[in-house]
Amino acid sequence: MTSVAIGPTDQLDPRLLEHRRELTGYCYRMLGSVFDAEDAVQETMVRAWRGLADFEGRSAVRSWLYRIATNVCLDQLSGRQRRALPMDLAGNPSPPVAASLAGRRPTTAWVEPILDRQVLPEDGDPAEQAVARESVRLAFIAALQHLPPKQRAVLILREVLRWKADEVAELLDTTVASVNSALQRARATLADAGGRPAPRTLDDEDRALLARYLDAFERYDIDAFVQLLHEDATQHMPPFEMWLRGREDIGVWMTGPGAGCKGSRLIETSANGTPAIAQYRPAEGGGHVPWGLHVLEIEGGRVAHISSFLNLDCELFVALGLPAGFD
Repeated sequence: MTSVAIGPTDQLDPRLLEHRRELTGYCYRMLGSVFDAEDAVQETMVRAWRGLADFEGRSAVRSWLYRIATNVCLDQLSGRQRRALPMDLAGNPSPPVAASLAGRRPTTAWVEPILDRQVLPEDGDPAEQAVARESVRLAFIAALQHLPPKQRAVLILREVLRWKADEVAELLDTTVASVNSALQRARATLADAGGRPAPRTLDDEDRALLARYLDAFERYDIDAFVQLLHEDATQHMPPFEMWLRGREDIGVWMTGPGAGCKGSRLIETSANGTPAIAQYRPAEGGGHVPWGLHVLEIEGGRVAHISSFLNLDCELFVALGLPAGFD
């Protein structure tokens, strides 16, 4: 999307800027991409900035911005194929051999990660924060992509943002009956696509597991590393189509095709409502360069799934606001 420059951010009306983070979260849930979400929010700000003089007094700024953002997202989604995760597309895992890297799709084919700090509130009621984290989990974002765009908007506005049916109807220029019908269809589709897990927070055992995970990875002690995984743990690595099942195959992968990750430096962060690890791989000329963001799912005291988003086009870490590398 091509955006029109609107000048320095600090020159925008504060009433617009205060909603930027939540709008980014809304657009990310709609679009499944950090790049597309940032474009959509920028376009929303452009349209709002242009129309602010005519807006005064018509309605609340927040609902007006959501109307603009929804229209921008619907325009972006027109005619597009849905984004997915590798495990959603391939029926069977790939063997852990170098040939499994042969299948690669453009980044526009995949659901992308986003850091919690880009979309989630910094403070607030702990229960509401837990629900907010679940609403950006990768599995939920991937499931949303199965919905037609308007059903997607209805479900997010009604069930994630807790808008009333009449408010959604007004935003979409439709009827309450149509909103309720779309919500019912969206719920049914979402249930078939995997549903939405119950909110949970990390406990002390989980945090200790993460510390051991980082230590084993940085030492590249694969024997210790795989013991932190569930026996049937899974891993996928967009933009490649491959995915792995079982800690044994993941270990074979890491000592085979993935051996170049030995000597990596890691930064712990959080993305999509779960723990995440930003990995910087050793560079040939020295130092460390961005390589991948690993989004982790923890269940029962072990790592159950690893979504490894590789930074092959050198753009992902920039979009996420992560460091550009280390000496």
